[in-house]
Amino acid sequence: MIRLSELKLPLSVLPVEARRASDAPAETEDDRKLAPHPVDALRQLGAQALGISESDITALTVFKRSFDARKQNLLVVYIVDVSVSDDSLEKSLLAKHAKNSHIQATPDMTWQPPVHAPEDWGQDKYVRPVVVGFGPCGIFAALVLAQMGLKPIVIERGTPVRQRTKDTWGLWRKHVLNPHSNVQFGEGGAGTFSDGKLYSQIKDPRHLGRKVMQEFVRFGAPEDILFAAHPHIGTFKLVKVVEGLREEIIRLGGEVRFEQRVIDIAYATSSHTASASSIDGPNKRQIATLRIQDYATNETYTLPAHHVVLALGHSARDTFTMLHRHAVAMQAKPFSIGVRIEHPQSVIDRARWGQHAGHPLLGAADYKLVHHAVNGRAVYSFCMCPGGTVVAATSEVGRVVTNGMSQYSRNERNANAGLVVGIDPTDYPTDPVAYEAELGQELGNAVRHDTPHATDTFHPLSGLVLQRQLEATAYTLGGGNYEAPAQLVGDFIANRASSTLASVEPSYKPGVKMVDLNDALPSFVTDAMREALPVFGQKIKGFDMHDAVMTGVETRTSSPLRIERDDVSLQSPSMAGLYPAGEGAGYAGGILSAGVDGIKVGEAVARAILSDIENQAKSNVH
Repeated sequence: MIRLSELKLPLSVLPVEARRASDAPAETEDDRKLAPHPVDALRQLGAQALGISESDITALTVFKRSFDARKQNLLVVYIVDVSVSDDSLEKSLLAKHAKNSHIQATPDMTWQPPVHAPEDWGQDKYVRPVVVGFGPCGIFAALVLAQMGLKPIVIERGTPVRQRTKDTWGLWRKHVLNPHSNVQFGEGGAGTFSDGKLYSQIKDPRHLGRKVMQEFVRFGAPEDILFAAHPHIGTFKLVKVVEGLREEIIRLGGEVRFEQRVIDIAYATSSHTASASSIDGPNKRQIATLRIQDYATNETYTLPAHHVVLALGHSARDTFTMLHRHAVAMQAKPFSIGVRIEHPQSVIDRARWGQHAGHPLLGAADYKLVHHAVNGRAVYSFCMCPGGTVVAATSEVGRVVTNGMSQYSRNERNANAGLVVGIDPTDYPTDPVAYEAELGQELGNAVRHDTPHATDTFHPLSGLVLQRQLEATAYTLGGGNYEAPAQLVGDFIANRASSTLASVEPSYKPGVKMVDLNDALPSFVTDAMREALPVFGQKIKGFDMHDAVMTGVETRTSSPLRIERDDVSLQSPSMAGLYPAGEGAGYAGGILSAGVDGIKVGEAVARAILSDIENQAKSNVH
């Protein structure tokens, strides 16, 4: 097949009469289906690009569709894959257009398992791989392990996704937090209560992201995620998808254990396994067991584990602390902090789509903004949720955290996004007293900044300490009942506290308390945001409107640390058999990239297991 890019059509060519507006609630399968693409028009453009007759194109499939709104007359931009009448014609066309970057051979995007389990693989003979965490990374690590016949065991501290939804609503509606089942913890991970965005800027030469998308569609996601430029699913649809993926893992021999938390690890010294051979030092440590607490029974048990995927998520702070106590190599890394900002969605639609605002194929508009402030800080929009809501996202008692989410319909009245500022370890606390207060006495002398593996003397957990301090301050400013501190944009720019709301009704539940956000965040953050808002207002008319609402604090944009891993084996350099993965370990940033990393690590685990089996067989022969 031949892939053609940059095929442009006016918006008026697209058929729209067969579907409802994209921001309308989708109640039936027919409502969810997009109208057909303008295949005849695309076929004509494709033939012109290739210099052939339309009849020579035997099939055409849309790979990607996006919208170019830079000019008054909005254009629809397509990438399509076409088949031509015979192989010789395809070869000659590719040779003829070899220097044209918009005409290329369609890549093979099919995922192929690198290894398969031996026929006698079973629970009794071999130690099964363990996946800790069942967010996007853990789900796809477990899925590919199961598809390769390795029957993983999944350990998830939270509850199944439907019970988790009830627990989450308990905080939003009743101010009651379940610290083990919430926006951060539970089946599906933090991405379940989000906009469900499925796009990423990661390099993906093997097209693993396509496998993630195809598996989502296989288990109930809308088919349009396969071609939309900025695909998303939304929380309600993700619930069904996540349940389907879990059932598939179990059908293939895997096991998923909910309300189970890893509280400790044990290891042995070894130099005989393929896993341990990649670890430096005279005493090569190999993971041996996990100590697990069962929340349902309040009992603990030991699980044998020689290959463990650490798909923890960015809020597994107690697990990070435990791993640091065992000298698992990790380091503090940069992340971002700020607030959620809300505008009427109609304001964003008019600014982005102009005369086309309200067109049924465009739906709710999004945006992406960045400004480099005079104090050297980067201010940018993060996790933009069109037609969505701001949600309470804490996982710890006595703290307030905000996040954003949308349903697939994106039909809520407000648009929201994180308005955040980049920070790095030089901004993190250095006071040992702060560490003991936030992390507990169990760290002992590890509160020093000169511990092993601490890059440039910054304590690996120092970003975590800052997060907790800011979240505790936000809880206090909000009144100590999980309401969040908020301020009008106009008052924030004028550097005065807000006392009342105006025309924009904030969506955050349990509710907001009007304050001065200078009290919630460091001055270098608020100064940079105050400078950026009028600049963003020039790019998107109305962005700096007085009545827009800022709600704090957004502190969990990404993990504040990175758990180190070898570039080849993907194992921890300090403990064989541990495979740090996904967002919590610092190797992903969103649903799609986390799923891709889960596939990579799942493959690495499978290769290591099969290598260990081969080495053991050879040693038995000798």
